[in-house]
Amino acid sequence: MGSVAMDSDYGVPRELSALQKARALYRPDLPPCLQGTTVKVEYGDAAITADMAGAHVISHAFPHTYGQPLAHFLRKTSVAPDATVITEHPVVRVGVVFSGRQSPGGHNVIWGLRDAIKAHNPNSKLIGFLGGTDGLFAQKTLEITDEVLSSYKNQGGYDMLGRTKDQIRTTEQVNAAMTACQALKLDALVIIGGVTSNTDAAQLAETFAESKCSTKVVGVPVTLNGDLKNQFVETTVGFDTICKVNSQLISNVCTDALSAEKYYYFVRLMGRKASHVALECALQSHPNMVILGEEVAASKLTIFDITKQICDAVQARAEKDKYHGVVLIPEGLVESIPELYALLQEIHGLHDKGVSVENISSHLSPWASALFEFLPPFIRKQLLLHPESDDSAQLSQIETEKLLAQLVETEMNKRLKEGTYKGKKFNAICHFFGYQARGALPSKFDCDYAYVLGHVCYHILAAGLNGYMATVTNLKSPVNKWKCGAAPITSMMTVKRWSRGPAASQIGKPAVHMASVDLKGKPYELLRQNSTSFLMEDIYRNPGPLQFEGPGRETKPISLCVEDRDYMGRIKQLQEYLEKVKGMVKPGCSQDVLKAALSAMASVTEMLTIMSSPSFSGQATI
Repeated sequence: MGSVAMDSDYGVPRELSALQKARALYRPDLPPCLQGTTVKVEYGDAAITADMAGAHVISHAFPHTYGQPLAHFLRKTSVAPDATVITEHPVVRVGVVFSGRQSPGGHNVIWGLRDAIKAHNPNSKLIGFLGGTDGLFAQKTLEITDEVLSSYKNQGGYDMLGRTKDQIRTTEQVNAAMTACQALKLDALVIIGGVTSNTDAAQLAETFAESKCSTKVVGVPVTLNGDLKNQFVETTVGFDTICKVNSQLISNVCTDALSAEKYYYFVRLMGRKASHVALECALQSHPNMVILGEEVAASKLTIFDITKQICDAVQARAEKDKYHGVVLIPEGLVESIPELYALLQEIHGLHDKGVSVENISSHLSPWASALFEFLPPFIRKQLLLHPESDDSAQLSQIETEKLLAQLVETEMNKRLKEGTYKGKKFNAICHFFGYQARGALPSKFDCDYAYVLGHVCYHILAAGLNGYMATVTNLKSPVNKWKCGAAPITSMMTVKRWSRGPAASQIGKPAVHMASVDLKGKPYELLRQNSTSFLMEDIYRNPGPLQFEGPGRETKPISLCVEDRDYMGRIKQLQEYLEKVKGMVKPGCSQDVLKAALSAMASVTEMLTIMSSPSFSGQATI
């Protein structure tokens, strides 16, 4: 089919404001390893999954793409005897598709990819698929030229190409994708998205390898939720922007609450099942309370426990003559509350059986029916919505903040009537911050990160790698210290071994699962250290709007900066140490050197054996 007439305004020049024009002229820097036209790659050991108990299942499901080596891209002048230097760059045809919810910075991945392709061979072509994965299946294409890119550089949204279903999963979809890649003679397909899209990318890469399709598949970690985090991926493109835009809105609300001193603001934040956005926004804006889904799940808190928690906080503040406050709620909270999650699973199970929305309530089990009838009518209607393509609830449509505000108001009125609360009447105002931030101008960090990832994608293609994700580590440092590489997507996979509902098809199926907030991690620890002062002292903090110049220009997510990750750098450092040991402990070395090496190695091996066992690490995912 090739290129067809567009039925939308994809790729047309935008009308830009003065600020947008200034941003379109900004050119991100590249780290030294990506500069010039030489691709230098050093391969590490075969990459394994952190989910050791599921390794056999993953390797069996992905025989062609599991166990591939890590790749480190190096600067031309670096000393690495085993590195492969690629100087020949033939003409290539590369396809790119947005597969996932729009996330600020996505356009810069395409820009970086095109710049890298053209720098290595001006005759190469980058072909964008219009309308997301639907456009891929239908072979609706647009060649990405300088003219097309000119008004999309450093701009938000996905409107240069658009997006649709966000999946390449069924046999028909996979076959349609393969047909498109073969018909268009693509050397590579770059898939831009989050956990679900990259799981699909891994499956596509495996199928292509098995079918001897020459197109290589590359994944890029782009999602506003920040939940594609693992040993290789420190953060995702878009997360920084989303959190900065939301934090300013939250801070404005905090100031408003403090000014009038009569309202409690309940703010629900986009972010899917994990609470990364809520945690980062809390660290940036210092609201009075944030209820993380991971805390609720770990403590098995019911909706009534959470209501009591908030009411007790309202009462404690009233005793200090404070009748205002701000409460942050992640949109995934509804799936973390045990009884609501179980109710949703029953409802989704009935959807699967073909029961109509009007009849679902009459088919619920007695306890589920009782809970359903207890809930306000607006929540009942929202819980009955059809689930998303990944079997999760339509979280953006379920107004958990209104439910909690209503339950808290009812309880506070009850306490007022009983005389156990003697303060002023409780008043709540509710907000949902999600769509407002998705199309924002990307932050400088997201512009830089996305552009660099685009270049890394070309390096992966030049190295002939398939089923890899572009990675950049040491991100909290300046760009010139960033480390670029590639990791097999299969090494990021885990196997879900149990399920709380009817989504049994997911059990035992390898996937890149979303990463929850680590309740032992440094960002969460920082929040807990300050939670009491946040609650009682109104130490609201306003980071201001996104800044492209001035003091806020170089700021990065707090949750990124307090962590000490650089996994890829440490893997490389370990390899260097092992090489040094090999160099020092050779036939002919002294008896003392040999004994010391054996003793140290025995101790390290014993410790690592214990740490690598499933009983030590527990189930990798739930």
